[in-house]
Amino acid sequence: MSAIGVIGGSGLYNIEGLTLKRKKAVRTPFGRPSDHYTIAELRGREIIFLPRHGSDHSIPPHMINYRANIYGFKRLGVERIISISAVGGIKKGLRPGDIVLLDQIIDMTRTRRSTFYDGRQGVVHIDFTEPYCPEMRRVILEAGRKAGVRIKNGGTYVAVEGPRLETAAEIKAFGMLGADVVGMTGMPETSLARELEICIAGISVVANYAAGISKKKLTTTEVMEVMSATTERLKRLLSGVLESIPPERHCPCKEALKDARI
Repeated sequence: MSAIGVIGGSGLYNIEGLTLKRKKAVRTPFGRPSDHYTIAELRGREIIFLPRHGSDHSIPPHMINYRANIYGFKRLGVERIISISAVGGIKKGLRPGDIVLLDQIIDMTRTRRSTFYDGRQGVVHIDFTEPYCPEMRRVILEAGRKAGVRIKNGGTYVAVEGPRLETAAEIKAFGMLGADVVGMTGMPETSLARELEICIAGISVVANYAAGISKKKLTTTEVMEVMSATTERLKRLLSGVLESIPPERHCPCKEALKDARI
């Protein structure tokens, strides 16, 4: 039974029944990951956590070594990753504290190392029609229903470079493109997982209204407060998800490189 990876803050380590085992540093051909990986166990299942911004939240989104982070999970035997992130709400009806199970991405990043295949390993074009694992999405929705955690089913995440927040005009444009939420870490995290044939699911917490949606000034304090208030619901959700994920994968993610090489 393969390990399950979780990308998110250290507040998630206190899931009921979770036993922390050890921390492990991982070397990769792409440099150092954001932090040590925390290896834990939940009812016989190995869970591996990584804080994408580092344990002290010192790495800004545009400086994260996404390739090292994802490759490190692969090296530790992870076949599935649950990625948790804070986002700004764009779509009407989304409010701070809402939990969104993502199903699509618009990539607006421009300076990040976004692939493992830079020519030396050959030319690869992965199918990214469905960026998130459909099997994991089904498991998460069912786990949310059983845990009594309300989840918005489906959402398009627009990934921006950061670290600045967006202008009101940008948010208006993103909304016209079909984006529901905006964040700074969803790419290339998601596509890199696909390149390594790792299943990934994206769970986003609406931490504030995006620029121009509300008349209030956007602050990082608000983001941290909302994420903290949502932690208990996320832990309940994660507990159910981690117990429900089937031991074997029955999704196309595990064969992402088939027919993708030139």
